[in-house]
Amino acid sequence: MDYPTPAFKITLDGQDITAKFAPRLVSLDLTECRSDSADELSITLSDTDGQLAIPSKGARINVQIGWKESGLVDKGVFTVDEIEHSGAPDLLTLRARTASLIDTFRQPVDRSFHDTTLGAVIEVIAFQQELKAGIAEALRGVKIAHLDQTRESDAAFLRRLGKKYDAAATVKNDTLLFMPAGRSKTASGRDLPMMRITRNLGDRHRYHSAERDSYSGVRVFWHDDRHGMRRSVVAGAPGNSKRLRTTYANEADARTAAVAEWQRIQRGAATLELSLALGNPALMPQSPVTVAGFKTEIDHQDWLTAKVTHSISDTGFTSGVELETRSEEAEAEREDQVDPDPGITGVFAKWRDVATKKSGQEFSPSSGKGKHAAPAAGATVNTKTLQHVYANKQTAVRAAKLEWEKIQERREIIKENRDVH
Repeated sequence: MDYPTPAFKITLDGQDITAKFAPRLVSLDLTECRSDSADELSITLSDTDGQLAIPSKGARINVQIGWKESGLVDKGVFTVDEIEHSGAPDLLTLRARTASLIDTFRQPVDRSFHDTTLGAVIEVIAFQQELKAGIAEALRGVKIAHLDQTRESDAAFLRRLGKKYDAAATVKNDTLLFMPAGRSKTASGRDLPMMRITRNLGDRHRYHSAERDSYSGVRVFWHDDRHGMRRSVVAGAPGNSKRLRTTYANEADARTAAVAEWQRIQRGAATLELSLALGNPALMPQSPVTVAGFKTEIDHQDWLTAKVTHSISDTGFTSGVELETRSEEAEAEREDQVDPDPGITGVFAKWRDVATKKSGQEFSPSSGKGKHAAPAAGATVNTKTLQHVYANKQTAVRAAKLEWEKIQERREIIKENRDVH
């Protein structure tokens, strides 16, 4: 079997030095991240003959990687910020990064934005940092009534905006990018190509999914000045909803926060890590991915690339990929301020088993278990009967319980909002 040949191209301060580096290459490792961490490039070269010159810090490296048979993929420009020479045998290691939102944006800033858009805010920051701005169209026109940056670095400010709008801020090729964290699009709005990974392309995988402490949605509170009360919105389903501590000044900000947090929670529902024996240079953060050859639950999931590590050495070209659940767009709904089930003390759910011809009704709240279960005291005074006839006793029990919990939760929220002054 003929195996493909790894290939790369390295340009240092505009000069192609691939031919000089190729026979000396020990390893080339590239890590691409989605968040505000910088992309990192590490190149280790053999210097056993002592002929390698040590480049200066601040030198700019452009790297392209791929396969000789299928071509190279440009991975952008990096700035050398670490140099290490070790031995024996003598090795020269260059470490370079894209601009880091932690290191180069760390000066405290005081400024305010008023009656503007999110796109304009990002453009101001990019201009101050001598960068181009690349903001997704979905975020560019978001209205901002007022926003303060008080003794806060641009790095911290961008992270705060990213959390509020569920976006990722990063710098690539001298461009400050601000993109929705759960969307597979370029800054110009083009869809990223779908990547397909089959199990025979890799040699290791790790899938993880945790149901404990799983939330059904996110509840966020806001202060309604017009009526002098606190109100709430929910993204997802009320049920076991996560509550954010902040009470927002208006409904629009509360909706934004609820949607952003709910989409973050959804993406973390499951993760998949893959090691590809044959590297794929086209993989990058935000790439949508489908997989095949694993368990059904894994294959049927929509995946989104969060981090990619490419490695080229004398053993070949491999890629490591970290995937997370691809979240769907969400909306937040305002919650009722009036009890839709006034006076209801319990819930009944009817059921009919087609196979056994048995039927009955279940209730909540109840006392006792199994055959000793009975309506709790007062539960049948004013009951609500669900319209659906369930297929068996178990599903009826669950439906009645969930509906009663929903009624109680709504009442607790209404009471809590009214008690806040």
